[in-house]
Amino acid sequence: MDEVNQKTGWKHKAKREFIRYWLNVFYLAIVFGLFAWYRRLILAHYEIVYLEYGTAIVEAMVLGKVIMLGDMLGLSRKIFRDRPLILPTLYKAMVFSFFVALFAVAEGTVSGLFKGRGWRGWFDEMQGGGKYEFLARCVMLFVVFIPYFGFKELGSVFGEGKLGKLFFRSQRTAPG
Repeated sequence: MDEVNQKTGWKHKAKREFIRYWLNVFYLAIVFGLFAWYRRLILAHYEIVYLEYGTAIVEAMVLGKVIMLGDMLGLSRKIFRDRPLILPTLYKAMVFSFFVALFAVAEGTVSGLFKGRGWRGWFDEMQGGGKYEFLARCVMLFVVFIPYFGFKELGSVFGEGKLGKLFFRSQRTAPG
């Protein structure tokens, strides 16, 4: 009987983690996709074609996994126990903004290698004016991550699935 519960528990946990991962990816793909669209629309004004939407999805998938690993490792649970939710929210927003920045550096480096600019391709691009876009992206993502991690922290306080039920199921009004 115990073995059956272990198998069922494992399957339930795997399903839950799978759904959490794809919810993370969905949210992040929308955010990164909007950044890509914004870039495309701005550059279209100058008649420059921008079609790098695939990197938004790859970035969302990678960062979705990084967020899951951070949650599994209890990134802020021990540090901010019994503290206001704003502290772990801001901490996670800052940490994951840093991860996005690292991913952008890695992406630029790989892109530089493919374009024949070598390992310094990303650095050369930053020197050419890309530093302002990079900084703007990091600041914007930090702000976007605040409600994201705020809702995740609220969800952990309310308990698994309760916040989702509040948002996505109709609420019965009290008679009277």
